[in-house]
Amino acid sequence: MAVWDDLVGQSKVEEQLSAAARDADTFVTAHATGQPVPEASKMTHAWLFTGPPGSGRATAARAFAAALQCVSPDRALGGAPGCGFCDGCHTTLIGTHADVEIIRTDLLSIGVKETRALVRRAQLSPAGGRWQIIVMEDADRLTEGAGNVLLKAVEEPAPRTVWLLCAPSLEDVLPTIRSRCRHLTLRTPPVEAVADLLVRRDGIEPEAAHAAARATQGHIDRARRLATDERARARRSVVLKLPLRVGDVGGCLKAAQELVDAAAEDAKQAAEEVDVKETEELKAALGATQGGRMPRGTAGAMKELEDRQKRRRTRTQRDSLDLALTDLTGFYRDVLALQLSSTTALANTDVRDAIERIAADTTPERTLRRIEAVLACREALDRNVAPLLAVEAMTMSLRG
Repeated sequence: MAVWDDLVGQSKVEEQLSAAARDADTFVTAHATGQPVPEASKMTHAWLFTGPPGSGRATAARAFAAALQCVSPDRALGGAPGCGFCDGCHTTLIGTHADVEIIRTDLLSIGVKETRALVRRAQLSPAGGRWQIIVMEDADRLTEGAGNVLLKAVEEPAPRTVWLLCAPSLEDVLPTIRSRCRHLTLRTPPVEAVADLLVRRDGIEPEAAHAAARATQGHIDRARRLATDERARARRSVVLKLPLRVGDVGGCLKAAQELVDAAAEDAKQAAEEVDVKETEELKAALGATQGGRMPRGTAGAMKELEDRQKRRRTRTQRDSLDLALTDLTGFYRDVLALQLSSTTALANTDVRDAIERIAADTTPERTLRRIEAVLACREALDRNVAPLLAVEAMTMSLRG
C-alpha cells in the first residue's frame, strides 16, 4: 500500500507531491554519492497545505513526510518514493520516526515557547533519516508571537530540514510565512471516494459507509466517526431535531442550553481519563509520597498542568459545538436545495420529512438568513464569546 492511498480525491496534489519526493530523493542520493545536484527541482524546504475541514490536509502532509523518508530499495530501480512498507514510511505514518516531528494541539493556540523548541529541533541534522521534517497540523493556531518565531526558521532553513504546515486557508497563516511556502490546495473529497475508503480501510458495510459519507459531505474523519460511534449518531440526531424546536422563545432557550450542555458533557467525558492519567504521571515524576503528599516547590508545576487541562476542555467543548453547528448548516443547506429545486443530492436523507416541512413553511431568503445565523455563531465562538450566549443568539435567529 503506497503512502498516498489514504489521500482521497486529491489526484493533482498527489501528483505534485510525488514529483517533489522524487526530486528530493535525487537530491539526497546525489549528496551521498558526491554527484552533482540537478538545478531544476520541484522540492522546496517549506510547504503549506490548505483546504476545508475533512479534505485531508494532515493526511497529505504525513504521506509526503513518509515519501521523503522512504528507504525502499525499489527506488534504485526507478520506483517512486513512498512505498508504504519500508521502515522509513512505516515509522513516519505511525508517528515514531526519529526525524519526523508531528505537532497537533488540543489547546486553543500554539505559543512562543513550543514554537522555539521546534525551531531549535529544525536546526539539527537528521539523526538517521534522509530529512529532518516538522509537520504542523494546526498552523492556524499559532499566536502572532509564535508565528514571528517560526518565520525566522522558514526564512533560513537548515539544508536538510522540511517544514510542512497545515491550515484551513491562506488567510489563517501570517502573510510573511505563507509567502515563503509552496502552497497546495486540497478539495473536499467526493462522497463516493470517502465511502469507498471507509469500506476498504475500516471494514464498514457499504450502505452505512455511503450514508455516513453523504451525511458529512465528504469529511473523512467525521464520516468514520459517524459510521462507527453510536454516540456520535445520537448527538447528530438531536442536533437535526433542533430546527423543529425553535418555534417560540422558550423552545429557543431550552434548545440552546441543551446544545451547550451536551458539548460540555462531551468535553468532560473526553478529558476525564486523560486528565487523571496526566495528573498521576506528573505526581510520580515530581516524587509524590505514597499518601499523595507533594514535595515542596511542586505546586507551580501542578497548577500549570491544571491550567493546560482547563484550556484543553475549553477547546474540546468548542470543537463539539462547532461539529453540531456544521450539522445544522447542512440541514438548512438541504432545505435551501429543496426550495430552489436544485438537483444536488440531499445530505440528511434520514430527516427528509423535517427538511420538506421547513422548506414548505419558509422562503429561500429566510433559509439563507438562518444559515448566516449559524455561521455567525461559529464566528462568535472563535472570538471567545460565552458559548451559551452565542448559541442562544443563534437559536433566537432561527425562530420561525
